[in-house]
Amino acid sequence: MKITEILTADMVVPELDGTTKPQVLRELARPLANKYRDLELAAITTVLAERERLGSTAIGDGIAIPHGKMPGVRQISGTFGRHRRGVEFESLDGKPTHLFFVLVAPEDSTSLHLKALARVSRLFKDRSFRERLLAANDAEEIYRIILEEDARY
Repeated sequence: MKITEILTADMVVPELDGTTKPQVLRELARPLANKYRDLELAAITTVLAERERLGSTAIGDGIAIPHGKMPGVRQISGTFGRHRRGVEFESLDGKPTHLFFVLVAPEDSTSLHLKALARVSRLFKDRSFRERLLAANDAEEIYRIILEEDARY
C-alpha cells in the first residue's frame, strides 16, 4: 500500500493552530469533512477522540497517527497536519507532537487499516524525512516530500 492511495494534496494542513488535543483533532478532521460531504466533522472528530481515549496515538519522535473506523467511509483516507510549535498529545516519549497523519477507514477494513498504519509508521521512522517535513515552506512542498519518500519504498 502506498501513501498516495490514502493522501491527496488537498488533505495537507501545513500549519495546525490548536493548543489542545481536541482542537488539533478537529483541525485534522476538517479536510476529510470538507472533501467527503457524507462525513460530518463532529462524527470524524468523535471517532478520533474515542480512539485517543483508549491510548494516545502519539508514538514518539514528534509523530501521532490518530485513526479510526467509521460507517460511511468507502476507502481509507488520510489527512496530514504539521504543528510547528508542537502540542501536548500524551506522547510515549513525553515530548510535544509536531507531525500528524490521520487515517479514517471503513468499519469492515481491519486488514487494510492495519497495513495503512504500518505503512505510515514505517515512513515516519526516518529522522531526515521528519526534519524535511518540519522545514517545508507550504502544503505543496510537504506533499512533494511525502510523495518522494513514499516512492522510495
